[in-house]
Amino acid sequence: MAAREKATILDIAREAGVSKSTVSLVLQGSSLIRPETATKVRKAIEDVGYVYNRGAANLRKAHSNVIGMVINDLTNPFFAELAVGMERVFQSAGVVPFIANTAENPVRQEEVLKSMMEQGVAGLIVSPARGTTAEAFNRMRQAGIPVVLAMRRMPDGRVPAVVPDNHRGAALAAAHLIRKGHRRLAFFGGFSDMVVYHERADGFREGCEANGIAPEDMTIVEGETNRRGGMACLDAALTLPDPPTAAVCFNDAVAFGAMLALRKRGLEPGRDFAVVGFDDVVEAQHYVPALTSVAVDTAGLGERAAHSVLRMIQSRTTRAEDHVGAVNLVVRESCGPDLNASKDEVFS
Repeated sequence: MAAREKATILDIAREAGVSKSTVSLVLQGSSLIRPETATKVRKAIEDVGYVYNRGAANLRKAHSNVIGMVINDLTNPFFAELAVGMERVFQSAGVVPFIANTAENPVRQEEVLKSMMEQGVAGLIVSPARGTTAEAFNRMRQAGIPVVLAMRRMPDGRVPAVVPDNHRGAALAAAHLIRKGHRRLAFFGGFSDMVVYHERADGFREGCEANGIAPEDMTIVEGETNRRGGMACLDAALTLPDPPTAAVCFNDAVAFGAMLALRKRGLEPGRDFAVVGFDDVVEAQHYVPALTSVAVDTAGLGERAAHSVLRMIQSRTTRAEDHVGAVNLVVRESCGPDLNASKDEVFS
C-alpha cells in the first residue's frame, strides 16, 4: 500500500499514455480536457493508486489554464505553419490555446495582451509586431506570467526566444548566389527597427564579404515583409545606375513579390534575375519557378516554443533558455543557371 501511495503524476501519464501536463489539468478539474481523455486519466489514477493532495495543489494554482498565441501576421503562410506546430503540442497536452493576429500593429498587440491578462492567461507565446518595445512585456513578467517569443527576439534579450539561425541562413543564401556567378547582390525587405532584420541583413553582408564582394556592390533595400514590399524593393533596386542581378529576400513573401515585379517588367525570375527566399514555406516548392529558400523547421520551432511555455508554467518561472534552430538552403530553380564564377573567388 505504501508503494502505491508514492505513485507520481509521471506514473499516471505513463499508464494513460498522455503527457504530464494533461494529467495535471485533469487533477485540477480543467474543462479544457476532452471527456474521453479525462476518463482515461482517472482510470490510470485508480490503477496506480495515486493520492491527490488538493490542498497543496490549490496553493500552487495561481492562474487559469488559458495559453495565448499572439501572432504578428497570420496572412503569411509561414506564421500559419508556426501556429500549427504550437497547437499540436497544446492539443496533446489537453490545452485549447487562444490565438490572435496583430497584423504587425503594436497598438493592437497591446490590446490583445491586456485582454489576455484580464482573462487570467497562464502563459503566452508571442511573435512580436514590428515596433514592439521591451516594455510591452514588463507587466507580464512582473505578474509572473511566462512569455516565450517566437521567431523574433527583443533587443534586450530578457524574454526567452525560439528563433531560427537568421544570420547563418542569410550568409548561406548570399554565398550560393556568388557561387552562381553574381557580383552585384541585394537584400530585400524588413526594417531597421526589427532585430530579425539586422540578423538577416548582417548575415547577408558577411556572406558577401567572405566571398569577395565589395560593399559598393551590395544593395540593401528596406521594405514591407510581404509581397507588396517585395515588389517595391525590386522596382527600387532596378532603377539604380548599376542594379543588382540577384537578391536575398527577408522572407518568402518578399521573394514572391519580387518575382511578380520581375514579370511585370517582362523579366523572368531565375533567367534574368536570381531570387532567394527565407523560411521555405510550402508554396515555395510549387511556385513557378520553384523558389530557392533558406529552410526553417517552422512547425518544429512552434512545437519547441509550446513545450517551453508549458515547462515555464509548470515550474512557475518566467525564465528559460533561448533556442536557435538550424537552417539549410534548399536549392530550386529561382536562381537560374550558373554564370561560371571563378572558383578562386568563392568558398563553400
